[in-house]
Amino acid sequence: MNILFICSRNQWRSRTAEDLFKNHPLHRVRSAGTAPSARIKVSEKTIQWADLILVMEKRHKQHLQEKFGNWIEEKDIRILDIPDEYGYMDPELVEILERHWEDMVELRKK
Repeated sequence: MNILFICSRNQWRSRTAEDLFKNHPLHRVRSAGTAPSARIKVSEKTIQWADLILVMEKRHKQHLQEKFGNWIEEKDIRILDIPDEYGYMDPELVEILERHWEDMVELRKK
């Protein structure tokens, strides 16, 4: 399964998620951002690639709906509800992401 993590600038939250799970044996993971200043900007290509899209905030999902309307109609998009208050690899962020991974990704396989 291809999993795409999205936040605003792709510097802290989604990048942490990608680096945490990029070596998972059953899933491929990427990350992107919605802001013009994002390190890696979300694109049609990354949307098409993804089977599951995990966004950090509701506004990220709204951005995807506005910008990629038809491309995301059939996509499984989930809001993680993780505020922009963590740095890269912040231990608390890592713990939250690992909990979400187990809840959303591992259980989805069943």
